[in-house]
Amino acid sequence: MNDFDGDAKKTAAQNSTSDNTLFRNAMRDVVPLSASNRIASDNRPITPIPRKRRPDSVNISVDLSSEHSFISSIESGDDWSFARPGVSHQTLRRLRRGYWPIQDNLDLHGYTRDAAHQELIAFLENCTENQFRCVRVIHGKGLSSPNRDPILKKQVGHWLVQYPRVLAFYQAKPSDGGGGAILVLLQTKK
Repeated sequence: MNDFDGDAKKTAAQNSTSDNTLFRNAMRDVVPLSASNRIASDNRPITPIPRKRRPDSVNISVDLSSEHSFISSIESGDDWSFARPGVSHQTLRRLRRGYWPIQDNLDLHGYTRDAAHQELIAFLENCTENQFRCVRVIHGKGLSSPNRDPILKKQVGHWLVQYPRVLAFYQAKPSDGGGGAILVLLQTKK
């Protein structure tokens, strides 16, 4: 080892010590940040989850003369829903998951088509007047109908689409009636 190498190491050690001293002096008044409720990002790319496709067994027809589209042919047991234009997918998802408590029920078992229509309109008017947000309409599965065809199920969906205060509806969860009932989200008066 020559004198040059020894002098360079000594100078580097002195510079390092003086740098450390300068840094410590500069940081002497620094206080650590308090912990936050933020989660540090690991910058992994987000993988989108594809939407579930509707089964091919559900026939959908769109009435182009109307501003609303509606499922006209519904097989018993298939999930079905409606959302008025401007109602977000998140709102429909919240309705399906039971975000709003069911505030009233209407059971249409045993009603004729005309009587069921009148009862439904009166029920919706009453619910709107009482500022109810979410209600359940039990239409049945059509098990006692000829050919087990859910006549009221189809009609109730059609009538709800026509009622202006209905924002959305979704088939009830099995615990709330399943394929024999729907949850209806109503627009409240302002």
